[in-house]
Amino acid sequence: MAQTNDLQALKVLLANTYALYLKTQNYHWNVVGPQFHAFHLLFETEYKQLLEAVDEIAERIRAKGEFSPGSFKEFIELKTIHEAKTKIDALQMVKDLVESHEVINKSLHALLDQAKAENDEVTQDLILERMEFHEKAIWMLASHLA
Repeated sequence: MAQTNDLQALKVLLANTYALYLKTQNYHWNVVGPQFHAFHLLFETEYKQLLEAVDEIAERIRAKGEFSPGSFKEFIELKTIHEAKTKIDALQMVKDLVESHEVINKSLHALLDQAKAENDEVTQDLILERMEFHEKAIWMLASHLA
């Protein structure tokens, strides 16, 4: 089966989502400071939602007839967000997460256009769901930086 543009973009989305999941979990484990409890819980809520999304995206790739990438090597080659920063304070963690959500959200808009062009309503639905999550995450995280 020939790989369509949205299939490649879905693979990148999967890699970025997994990378953001890992980054968010890392920050959940390593956050310190006076707002520890609030950030610890916020990051936990987000990484659990990202883990569910990883499964949904991978299954969509499979449903479209391709094998899903599933190794760190493949994810590193595909992802477009940067690795988690180390030994940073809680607000720097939040800023880093906002930036990663923004990268993914921007890519979702392009993927939505591709899915529309290919009349792929199931992928469109998945993308709209992911856009809703990332836009809300950006808002909630960025509110801590105001």
